[in-house]
Amino acid sequence: MNKKQSLILLFLAGFTLIFSCQKSSNQDDLIIDDEMFEDVIDNHTSQNSLDYHGIYKGLLPCADCEGIEVTLELGPGDSYTRKSTYLGKDDNEIIESSGTFSWNGAGNTITLHGEDLPNQFFVGENVLFQLDMQGNRITGELADNYKLNKQ
Repeated sequence: MNKKQSLILLFLAGFTLIFSCQKSSNQDDLIIDDEMFEDVIDNHTSQNSLDYHGIYKGLLPCADCEGIEVTLELGPGDSYTRKSTYLGKDDNEIIESSGTFSWNGAGNTITLHGEDLPNQFFVGENVLFQLDMQGNRITGELADNYKLNKQ
């Protein structure tokens, strides 16, 4: 055997040795099933993930006044206190109400019990969005006028 053939054999033996020691890439593939994460994903709601207790303020649109200045406090035991002032009216009286609220099944919207419609708010991080009479999010260019910001 000449030197050239010996080098070729040595190269082939080394090549075979290197690749025969590697694991097959399909033997230990990790299989991730979306069902493993459903409980984690589905359980995160505004109700159980956000610090929603506190005082929210905003100026909501009004059909027959300059606006409704609203302060809404969400407290423990699903309690609320609401103070509303109709700006531009002669008396500027503060109308105060209180009661309890409840969450919808999705855990993202509260309903204030004992309030006239609209009495539902979508709960976001540090913000409440007043919903329309049917409980839908208000859209369009005036949508930002229907929010109360956490203080």
